[in-house]
This record gives sequence, structure tokens and C-alpha cells, in this order.
Amino acid sequence: MNLIERQLQRAVNKLLAWCDQNGHTISPEKSRCVHFCRKRSLHPDPVIQIRDTNIPVVGEVRFLGVTFDRKLTFLPHVLNLRKRCEKSLNILKVLSTTTWGADRPSLLRIYQSVILSSIDYGCEVYGSDRSSVLRHLDTVHHSALRICSGAFRTSPVHSLYVVCQQLPLYLRRKKLCAQYFFRLQSYFNHPVHRLNIPLGLGRLYNARPSNIPFCVRIKSFLIDSNIFTVQIHPTNVFTFPPWDVPRISYINPFLMYDKSTTAPIVF
Repeated sequence: MNLIERQLQRAVNKLLAWCDQNGHTISPEKSRCVHFCRKRSLHPDPVIQIRDTNIPVVGEVRFLGVTFDRKLTFLPHVLNLRKRCEKSLNILKVLSTTTWGADRPSLLRIYQSVILSSIDYGCEVYGSDRSSVLRHLDTVHHSALRICSGAFRTSPVHSLYVVCQQLPLYLRRKKLCAQYFFRLQSYFNHPVHRLNIPLGLGRLYNARPSNIPFCVRIKSFLIDSNIFTVQIHPTNVFTFPPWDVPRISYINPFLMYDKSTTAPIVF
């Protein structure tokens, strides 16, 4: 702990020196320090100072909309997210009355824009949490689908997925993580583009699945899905002006069919 304190204090001093040269100030009262540790024994918190003023040590901190707790269980974030989503369900309840209100497609659009977007945000970070914690969000998802579809409370969950054409949350998280991983791999200058995890950490990750990093977790999913060998084309930023977009050639096998006179199984 003493070594960590010295390294952090040295980094804070360098940051303060840069702020003094560029006309910025850092308030110690508005700063927070979190000691991420899973030890069960008693251990002192680090003492980090900003101009001889100790930075308050807290149990959790919110960064870019995601709450990071001391043990990185993300339970406070999931519970807070569930509470906010349950309040937003009142919008769907008002608009889904039997005498007047919106139809099913409109309710699903509202759900995806208001509630599901909040659940999707940061799923690459908190998606590695235990299934017992992530299960708190499934009740919100199922309640919203029942409201949008007008189904009974006793309706099976899988039938709601089919009627509303929605994925379960665990599959949706994997889909979004895969899209995020492919987007990262398309940028060669990204820090995690060539991130290689030492093989010696495999035993540690097998013992604690909730501690597996994002890249290792998503790679195992892509290998199981047989899409890990997909060729990823690089993204070249500003290779051509936005007003001179090149024409892309593609093959459309459905161009020869008329949708109005073709069987639905073809499309």
C-alpha cells in the first residue's frame, strides 16, 4: 500500500503542476478516491493529498454514467439502473390503455428509446457481473414487453421475445459487446487493438469468471459462435472528404424479385 500511495501521490503532483501551468485548478472537496480491493481483512485506505488536503475516500464513484463500487460488483449501478427504469415504465403504462393509446410498434419504439437505451449503456463494462446481479434487469425487460404486447402476467417469457421481436438481455449484451469489439479492432491505433493477455492468467480467470477482461471475454464468445476468424476491414479516418463519398458496389440477389408478388419466405 505504501508503494501505491507514493506512485499515486507522484501522479497527482504532476497533474497539479500541469494544471498550474495551464490555468486549471482541482478542488479537493470535489475529488474522490476509491480503493478497489476484494480483500476481506481490514486494511487502511490510501492517503492521497491535493495541496496538503486529503482526498475523501468513498466506497463507490460514478464515472461517465457507470457506478464503480469498491469490489467492482456493479451491484449499486444495476440497482440504481433498475430503479430509474421502473420509473420510466410509467410512460408505457399511460400510453397502453385499452380505450386509447399507442399501438404495439409505437410502444416498442418508446421502450427502446427511453428504457432499453439506458440498459444498453455501459453493458460492455458491467456485463461481466454475476448472473444473479444482472437478473435484476430482466424483470424490467419482461414487464416492458408485457405492457407493449398486452400479454398476461402468466405469459411465457419466450413467447414475449417472439411476439415483440426482442432478444433476451444476456444475448443483447453479447451482441453489443461483439459490435464494440469489432469497432475497436477496425482502429489500428486503438490501445486495445493488439492487447494480449498472458497465458498464466488463464487459471485465475477460470477461478473467477467475473474478473475476466472484456477482450478475453468477448474472444471466447466469438470463438464459440464461429465468427472469430471474420476479416475486419480497417477504418481510415478522413481518407476522403465527406462530400466525395465513393460509390460502393454490392450484389443484391433480391433485385430481380418483386416484393408484392413474391412469397414471404423468399425475403
